[in-house]
Amino acid sequence: MRDDDKGDDQGGGRGDGRDESPEERADRQWQELVQEIRVAQTGVQILFGFLLTVAFTPQFHGLPQTDKTLYVVTVILASLATGALIAPVAFHRIVSGRRIKPQAVAWASRLIFVGIILLLATLTTALLLILRVAVHNPAAPWLVAGVLAWYLVCWFVLPLWARARYTRKG
Repeated sequence: MRDDDKGDDQGGGRGDGRDESPEERADRQWQELVQEIRVAQTGVQILFGFLLTVAFTPQFHGLPQTDKTLYVVTVILASLATGALIAPVAFHRIVSGRRIKPQAVAWASRLIFVGIILLLATLTTALLLILRVAVHNPAAPWLVAGVLAWYLVCWFVLPLWARARYTRKG
């Protein structure tokens, strides 16, 4: 759950300057989640589509078993990421009109976070596979580790640092 989601269903504001009811807050947070999902969903669906075509290329059959296994792991991760990032839409559709939007927002937020973790794993394994097949360089795992570190800094370290720095009580 995001920082601004905590405590929202307990009535009253947090002193954040917003004058909104719990229902209005849930509506706003849902719209924010939908915007976030659009970015991640599109990327993972395109990647997943490209990955699905690889098995039907002539070069695929000549790959060593290690690369084929890495490919299968990558496709499964992409499928799981796609599922997690589409799940909030299905969740919302099923619970719509039941007056549980704050709970739907909390679950959607969790699903998106899981989807982002799975997308991180998908991108990492896909990059490793591509570098192994394309360049046959023993440095490929080190290059992938560097890119993974970059993803971790951009996606988690920087936001967590900003959250800690700019939301201190005092």
